[in-house]
Amino acid sequence: MALTGIEIYKLLPKTNCKKCGFPTCLAFAMKVAQKGIEITACPDLTEEARGALEAAARPPIRLVTVGSDEHKFEVGNEVVLFRHEKTFYHPPALMVRVKDNLAAEERDKLVSEVSRYSVERVGIVMSADGFAIDNDSRDAGKFAACVESVTSQVKSPLVLMATDPAAMEAALAKAAGRRPLIYAATRDNLDRMVELAKTYNCPLAVSEPAGLSELAELTERAAQAGVEDLVIDPGATGFSASLQVLTQLRRLAIKKMFQPLGYPIITFPGDGATSVEEEAMLAGQHIAKYAGIIVLNHFSPATLYPLLTLRLNIYTDPQKPIRVQPGIYQIGEPKDSSPLCVTTNFSLTYFSIAGELESSGFPSWLLVCDTEGLSVLTAWAAGKFDADRIAKSVKEYKANEKINHNSLILPGKVAVLRGELEEELPDWKIRVGPLEAMDVGSYLKTQWKP
Repeated sequence: MALTGIEIYKLLPKTNCKKCGFPTCLAFAMKVAQKGIEITACPDLTEEARGALEAAARPPIRLVTVGSDEHKFEVGNEVVLFRHEKTFYHPPALMVRVKDNLAAEERDKLVSEVSRYSVERVGIVMSADGFAIDNDSRDAGKFAACVESVTSQVKSPLVLMATDPAAMEAALAKAAGRRPLIYAATRDNLDRMVELAKTYNCPLAVSEPAGLSELAELTERAAQAGVEDLVIDPGATGFSASLQVLTQLRRLAIKKMFQPLGYPIITFPGDGATSVEEEAMLAGQHIAKYAGIIVLNHFSPATLYPLLTLRLNIYTDPQKPIRVQPGIYQIGEPKDSSPLCVTTNFSLTYFSIAGELESSGFPSWLLVCDTEGLSVLTAWAAGKFDADRIAKSVKEYKANEKINHNSLILPGKVAVLRGELEEELPDWKIRVGPLEAMDVGSYLKTQWKP
């Protein structure tokens, strides 16, 4: 939890020595609280004070990286219980489980299908984040061979799942440099798994279904042994139990600053489900409350796509709507006789109208106004999509140089702007388009004449 300037000041020498570049220790403390300067700029800070300040600056949920180089994801570092309080920073990774006792052909097909699957929404390409390779055979040789096969096909981040340290070590040797998540350290194998995590510089998952007190005991032991990049598995399954336990973990980390449980959570929704559909529903619950890594037993575009969409929606900053760059965009291969439509720079609005224009068979020009990421009606109500702004955009982006007809099609929901816009652009013909993007194709077929 961030300290105030006064709280930081109490930990300073209070000598006003000016060595930090500020006239007083209080001025320096205020600047540190605003994150305008590092606390290390004070040369006379005691080790005790330094430790207290570093502890206060530590995030309530540790940031953990799985993978290496550009093939990695980060989870944790969340600071609130609810998105509207600030935002959620790191979306949960969606991993697909690969069992080492699958037939080679079946395994290769699964890995290929998952790695090739992607879908685009509002200009963002979404896909699964990696694979969780499970030592289901309990055979170290098969496990290592499976890891070697998967790593030869893809560079995605990995979770290695085995409780036998010997099998885990054999698999880690095949995934050298990939920095997979080791799953899992338990009460029976903690010391050996900790040594493997240190040797291979990998994050470590700690699993303890007996209770949160017992789980905290294991994470403290792992941290004291030198492994700080931890992920926790409380072992809760089903809708009610997992919601209760994951919420309790988030509250302990955020509200109580309970460091032994301040780590990202890994969940296995398929282990508490009776069907593929129930697994998907549980995974959706875990996205919202409060998983960091979600391992799916089944892969299907029909279930993965809604999970990816849900994740995108929840982990979008509510204070910063997804937006596109203002300007004039070509939809298809428009000519100077092609229609010119205008819209806002809210991504969902832009991609909705752009998609409908593209499928309409009418190559078009699309003028995107800067409305600070707001949709058509919201921007109009806020005074950010009015005749003045539209006219300025027409002139700024030189729309008249793209077309030979000086006709502009307004969204139907802001037809009220037509009169004002005709005053702002006296040489232009202002047309009112359909109310919904889905109707733009039929509108152009029946109404558009250059």
